[in-house]
Amino acid sequence: MLLVSLLATGCGVAIKYSLSGASIPPNAKTFSVAYFPNNATMVSPILSSTLTEALVDIFSRRTRLQQVDEGGDFAFEGEIVGYTSTTASVSSNDYALLNRLTIRIKVRFKNAIDDKASWNKTFTAYEDYDSTKLLTEVEGELIPQIVDKLVTDIFQASASNW
Repeated sequence: MLLVSLLATGCGVAIKYSLSGASIPPNAKTFSVAYFPNNATMVSPILSSTLTEALVDIFSRRTRLQQVDEGGDFAFEGEIVGYTSTTASVSSNDYALLNRLTIRIKVRFKNAIDDKASWNKTFTAYEDYDSTKLLTEVEGELIPQIVDKLVTDIFQASASNW
């Protein structure tokens, strides 16, 4: 592996290699994440800040990119467009057994290094919870779990060549 790396470097080939699964161009140095407002019909007071902070955190931990306030080489902005609780499973007596909290977000990713890699996408994730509990009782636990799925999907879509 070292020999291949040295030979490729000597030939002027830029190698993108990472143990985190990220494939970021070597000349990308920064990232920025704008605050994600909650524009959903139903709103959780912790969701916007939890999502924004988690997106900053995953790029800080899993890449060499430095965070800037705006205009990063990798720039993210978007909004929360869906926050819903629905019945996920019904018993034979037509009683709800499980409810499902679903969060949907629209993300705009601008890759300043390679504009062809920029995109606009919608991401959705959910968690089920016991129907005997109120959403207000479980959302403090469910939101971080759902947000973790969302930011992992965003990270893979923007920093991995799949």
